[in-house]
Amino acid sequence: MPSFESDGVTIAYETSGDGPPVLLVHGFASNAAVNWMFTRWVETLNSAGFRTIALDNRGHGSSGKLYDPAAYTIPAMAGDAVNLLDHLAIPRCAVMGYSMGARITAWLAIHHPERVSKAIMAGLAGNLINGVGGGDAIADALEAPSLADVTAPAPRGFRAFAEQTHSDLRALAACMRSSRRKISVEDFGRITCPVLIVAGEKDDIAGPMEPILAAIPGAKGVMLPGRNHMNAVGDKTYKAEVLAFLGER
Repeated sequence: MPSFESDGVTIAYETSGDGPPVLLVHGFASNAAVNWMFTRWVETLNSAGFRTIALDNRGHGSSGKLYDPAAYTIPAMAGDAVNLLDHLAIPRCAVMGYSMGARITAWLAIHHPERVSKAIMAGLAGNLINGVGGGDAIADALEAPSLADVTAPAPRGFRAFAEQTHSDLRALAACMRSSRRKISVEDFGRITCPVLIVAGEKDDIAGPMEPILAAIPGAKGVMLPGRNHMNAVGDKTYKAEVLAFLGER
């Protein structure tokens, strides 16, 4: 993967296809390949005439690993995305984020509105406002000597996924201790670009759809029947809704 320096942190990324650019921001403990390539999102968007830019967030994939939670604030991670757009000379584009990537996407739409033409936030809905608990337990699970030492179901699931993606567990623990910042209703009310919210019907991490739709003027919500936080990522309905949303003028 090519890379560049973002405020002293190496950020790896992949670009593919031609056409209007779409920035893809993956979720916690994932990476660009797992979140967007293996799920055929890159193929789907490229085939529809879009250029994809998928980065590995700091602490993830092939990007730089940091071990201080203060390095993983949402403003810092969103700053990497803005710096990548600058690096590629892309003034403005659509942005799609999943889970933690949805939080980063929301920050970009609120604080860098001139860079975001459309925002797609998936894998998080009302809990962007309400918050997602259990962060310390997940961080502790990531720092445990082995998966066998983790018994609580949710932390164990995160630890198992992090091992599957061959992640740096200590870097992820630092990220988890910092990155779950709530976003206020007032801040969401400042978003001016078109917004699509997507979540699985059985996704307890995402939370309810109604609070986020009420907070963002004109936002559209899509609930994926029977899907949870892990299997919603590559859902066909999710892809169809995104393509329709990106095609709207």
